[in-house]
Amino acid sequence: MAKILFTTWEGGGHVQPMMLVAQGLQARGHQVLVLSDACNAADSAALDLPFRAWRHAPTRLDKTAASDLLRDWEADNPMEAVTRLCERIIAGPAAAYARDVVEGLDAAPFDLVVSQELLFGPMMAAERAGTPLALFCANVWPFPTLPGLPPFGAGMPPAANDQDRMLHQMVGQTTRTLFQAGLPALNAAREGLGLAPLADLFDQLSVARTILLGTSRAFDFAPEPLTEPFAYAGPYVADPVGVGPWTSPWPTDDPRPLVLITSSTLYEAQESLLRGVIAALSGQPVRALVTLGPALSLADFPGTDNVKVVTSAPHGALFGEASLVITHGGHGSVIRPLMAGLPLLVLPGLRDQRDNAARVVQRGAGLMLERTASPEAIAEATRSLLTEPRYRERAVALGAAIRADVDARSAEDLLEAWLPRG
Repeated sequence: MAKILFTTWEGGGHVQPMMLVAQGLQARGHQVLVLSDACNAADSAALDLPFRAWRHAPTRLDKTAASDLLRDWEADNPMEAVTRLCERIIAGPAAAYARDVVEGLDAAPFDLVVSQELLFGPMMAAERAGTPLALFCANVWPFPTLPGLPPFGAGMPPAANDQDRMLHQMVGQTTRTLFQAGLPALNAAREGLGLAPLADLFDQLSVARTILLGTSRAFDFAPEPLTEPFAYAGPYVADPVGVGPWTSPWPTDDPRPLVLITSSTLYEAQESLLRGVIAALSGQPVRALVTLGPALSLADFPGTDNVKVVTSAPHGALFGEASLVITHGGHGSVIRPLMAGLPLLVLPGLRDQRDNAARVVQRGAGLMLERTASPEAIAEATRSLLTEPRYRERAVALGAAIRADVDARSAEDLLEAWLPRG
């Protein structure tokens, strides 16, 4: 059987899906190793996966706000967000990430490297070693390199006419230009490995034999068929590691609908968002459960008679009881309730959240509000989603299509296609 190296960084919801793929390949008899931030050792151990922390590259020892490498909630505009991404993940530490992977490949050659799409350092290391490389993106594709896909970050719907297509092209080209600020650092790292310089930052992606999209085709906006080397692998989602048992604070015969409010597992400056939701639902004829995640303190978010606040709860079990989910819009936090046929109210902030919200709204499975929405606006949207059947009907239909994609998940098969035979 083959040896496969998985490389990722602690940036939130993309870690667990990659580990689930690694677990699937390990179950097929392959030897796998996860290379990531030290704080992900427990997540890896929970899935019984061999793990090694970054030694030269930046590595987070915990998942607190203080240790966050990107701190993209502090970015004032898209240009600054891209600059941070290039300086702190893609290009700035690329040489250090590459050094860790090179040392690993030199010590014990692997048959395949599978990397998270933002880590360009491991891509260079695989290129230098001549080891086949695959990329695994656990959400919608973030770079302006997939023809026909709306630009990432702005929450744009698919192009409906020539004017839309021109706007997408203009925004995509602007985004591509912004990312080129990382090219000098990337080329310096490539020079250190004895690799030729690139003319475009995104040329580094061409090293990948395949790029797997860990989302649902039914959910995404990408054109069909996908251009090579892209392929849908289906969403890999589950409850986070360490979520304990749940005891409801309400009587079992409480007739009020349950509204589940989910927050990011990492800090995203989401305090005002959650306080607004709590204020919006307080006194309403609903039961509301707010799950803060480990980045926030319970002491800072007092609940009310009908709004209970906890650090965590088993969302997978609660989806069967809930009538509505209010979420920040992370990929897993959107896909999982949709799989249960639940309509969504999305209040997006960073990264892919606005794009996920756009897909929910486009499919008619929910509504989107800005994070600055007033408690009154949140309460009104909640009432609409609970009382208008069309949202639930659309969510049920979309959820069935997503579940079919989950049943047909294929990352393991697609990756095995690049392994040596025999």
